[in-house]
Amino acid sequence: MRAAVNSQGLARSHIIVLDALLKLRQVCCDPRLVKLEKAARVKESAKLELLLAMLPELIEEGRRVLLFSQFTGMLELIAAALDKAAIPYVTLTGDTTDRATPVQRFQRGEVPLFLISLKAGGVGLNLTAADTVIHYDPWWNPAAENQATDRAHRLGQDKPVFVYKLIAAGSIEEKIVRLQEKKAALADSILSEDAAETVKFSDDDLDALFAPMPEIARAG
Repeated sequence: MRAAVNSQGLARSHIIVLDALLKLRQVCCDPRLVKLEKAARVKESAKLELLLAMLPELIEEGRRVLLFSQFTGMLELIAAALDKAAIPYVTLTGDTTDRATPVQRFQRGEVPLFLISLKAGGVGLNLTAADTVIHYDPWWNPAAENQATDRAHRLGQDKPVFVYKLIAAGSIEEKIVRLQEKKAALADSILSEDAAETVKFSDDDLDALFAPMPEIARAG
């Protein structure tokens, strides 16, 4: 990426930069999302393991959970893991033709977990049966993230709603959250469909996103 920027200039390297950002975001979710041979060698996903540890405890407590991800491929991987763990769920993505049935099943209490993609779940849903929201990957547009969370905060909600955001420490996810606080316009536009035309990176932005993170102390 740096070589491309140095040889072509920043203006002509946006697609390369965005592709690098996409792969870094994907590997935080699950290496299987990254279509590279080296990524295929990694069989573990710390975030998926954490999720599978969280969900049984939440469901045992009687929680009704909305789980959001930007990546439909990640929702498919989560669904496969849930099937293996015998955890019931319903799913809503942009490919779902019958939106009413999964919503009704969740609202009636037939299933405790609703997997929802960004595009499918941003608007038009009233899921007052939920009392827990999990953002599997950070939505770098805070307005979109809040809009998704609001699916559980609709008229008729009479319970407190708990919100969890799963962010990989020392990763691009942590960096973009920091950058978002300082430069909301850039973070807001990174995920737009026309990002290649709209996102304008500076050298400082690239340093903030791609420079190595400090070492993180971890318990043994």
